[in-house]
Amino acid sequence: MAALSPAMPALGRAHARRLRDVYRSAGWPCQDPLEIELLACGLLERVLSPGGHEALRVTPDGLQLVAATLRDNRARLSAHEALVERVAREMVRAGRVAWRGLSLRAQVPGEADAAAQWCMCKPDVFSIRNTSVAEYVEPVVHEVKVRRSDLLSDLRQAAKRAAYLDLGECWYVLGADAKGRCIGAPDEIPAGCGVLVVENGRLVVARPAARPRRAELPFGVWMALAKATPVAGLDEDAQGLLAANDG
Repeated sequence: MAALSPAMPALGRAHARRLRDVYRSAGWPCQDPLEIELLACGLLERVLSPGGHEALRVTPDGLQLVAATLRDNRARLSAHEALVERVAREMVRAGRVAWRGLSLRAQVPGEADAAAQWCMCKPDVFSIRNTSVAEYVEPVVHEVKVRRSDLLSDLRQAAKRAAYLDLGECWYVLGADAKGRCIGAPDEIPAGCGVLVVENGRLVVARPAARPRRAELPFGVWMALAKATPVAGLDEDAQGLLAANDG
């Protein structure tokens, strides 16, 4: 009977993470399916120490996969940060006060008859109207996605979305792939959220958001805003230029 040639497994992020873990550690074996697949692909190899203990070592091919994954992560992060910055600037141009990467306390419904629970969430962009009347702040959350896999993963997190909706109006901002195609369709986004898409280099409203549940902000959110630095406004940039010219 001829020997079977096993099909090589599809390699994903979990494999790359394990390779990085082995590279940073002493290489102790886990003997789990992930390790078996990496050994079978030649990305890990067994090494016998002088004391008789078996350890693992990342092969040159394994290092190439780790390096490629790091390059991909940097490219994805750069695209995400660029779109986050663009959304934040658009909010400032619209006369709002915007923040990036805030950690805010929000309330989400409990399961079944359980009471509502508090959690921390971190929207990509959070903004309020530039007003001195607390009831008119109209808080808005923008969640930015530039990869379809990240979007699909996020859509499965109902509690995260509920936390955003507790803070105010929630929008998903969908970037485009390498071919210029939007990474998602508006009808994939839950009905309570608005959708912005990138078309021909512009941010376009694909679907408006539902009216926010909250007009005012809780005290804890106000404290978080007071401790954070908002995105610089156009008038602040102009003031900086004036100060530079005073000399």
